[in-house]
Amino acid sequence: MRYISNSTDMSFDDTVATTREALKRHHFAILAEIDLGKVFRKHLAVDTRPYIILCACSPRLAQRAIEADNQIGPMVFCNLLVQQHKGGSVQISVTDPADTIGTINNVDLTWLTRELRSKVQQVIDDVTSRPASQSISRSSEETEPLVNRACHNPGPEYSLTQATSTSVRAGQLAEFVERR
Repeated sequence: MRYISNSTDMSFDDTVATTREALKRHHFAILAEIDLGKVFRKHLAVDTRPYIILCACSPRLAQRAIEADNQIGPMVFCNLLVQQHKGGSVQISVTDPADTIGTINNVDLTWLTRELRSKVQQVIDDVTSRPASQSISRSSEETEPLVNRACHNPGPEYSLTQATSTSVRAGQLAEFVERR
């Protein structure tokens, strides 16, 4: 499975806030925000690094996808992951839509997949191109109600080492693999 991914110099909280704004600018609806760090602390008593998933969709593209294939509903969501690595770097990534929706043999969905891929790439580029000095700081009172809107029952775990990234430079990828 491939991922669209990049890193930023912003803090974790600023990256999450900037990602929310970029999603809205590109006409994505944020359906859920899942703070897996909090879930792991609550259910497993395990303290982990910051790790938030923003479940989003483009309503226009989702509606077109469902018209083309009425069984595709579960695949129209983009789960953007914002995570802070041990060294403090913050990464934003999403599964490449070509590896999900793009696997269905439907010409209408092929075009839709390309458009969706372009839109999520634009979101990630918007977030990672913003200098840390232009990031948006939010107080915990502002962000707390947004956190843990979903995922009281976490799903299966996936190994991040199974992934390859389409936009991470080779050096960053090697560093990523070494940390695993």
